[in-house]
Amino acid sequence: MLDNSRSPRVRAVAKLAKRDARLESGLFLLEGPQAVSEALTFRPELVVELFATPTALDRYSDLAQKAVDAQVEVEFVSEEVLEAMADTVTPQGFVAVCHQFPTSVKKIFNAEPKLVAILEEVRDPGNAGTIIRAADAAGADAVILTGRSVDLYNPKVIRSSTGSIFHLPVAIAADLSDVLDRARAAGLQLFAADIKGSDLLTARNEGLLAAPTVWLFGNEARGLTDEDLARVDRSVSVPIYGEAESMNLATAASVCLYESAFAQRA
Repeated sequence: MLDNSRSPRVRAVAKLAKRDARLESGLFLLEGPQAVSEALTFRPELVVELFATPTALDRYSDLAQKAVDAQVEVEFVSEEVLEAMADTVTPQGFVAVCHQFPTSVKKIFNAEPKLVAILEEVRDPGNAGTIIRAADAAGADAVILTGRSVDLYNPKVIRSSTGSIFHLPVAIAADLSDVLDRARAAGLQLFAADIKGSDLLTARNEGLLAAPTVWLFGNEARGLTDEDLARVDRSVSVPIYGEAESMNLATAASVCLYESAFAQRA
């Protein structure tokens, strides 16, 4: 059992909470039984190291079997070591180190997608991870993060996605102009979510959402620039019928993605 929380190996894992260490190593940190289970199920080849407390492995026997099936060795660690490795206060007994695996924008559009989410200058990791999760749930074909958005492999993004990063292609560090040009060339209509846009219900009633669509989501505070909005076919807003002052970005993105999902499957 690994029980020295100050050992170089433990410190190397803990450093992956920092962007510089992730950029240098090409690795990222995965925490908790749910995320580890998704990695072992969908992308076991990405798992470099897997650490668990004996108690956690006993509690999640199905996860232990997945590790065996994937031929991933589990190394026992003490609670103290696991806490030193993890970015969270309560890592729930599991920490893994994985290879980063971004997809190219070219590959995404060559696959003839029907629904794609683009995040432009989305800085909050919780929002980014939740949008990836919502895109996955809505059956989107891919998510693209521009270079002005939060790092995909930020531990908070990974946690918020609850394993969805292993389910659909995600491109990173993309140039927005290039992405929109490729999307248009691939035959997708370009929609932007913007507070000044027309009512989303109008787009639904006009039958516009059934076509292959790219949804563009902007910064939490500033939204999208006028230049960005000029590049899309239509900007729409999610109406607020109650007394709420505003809507969280991830919530609005979920509504937009599901509107497209419903229309495309009707």
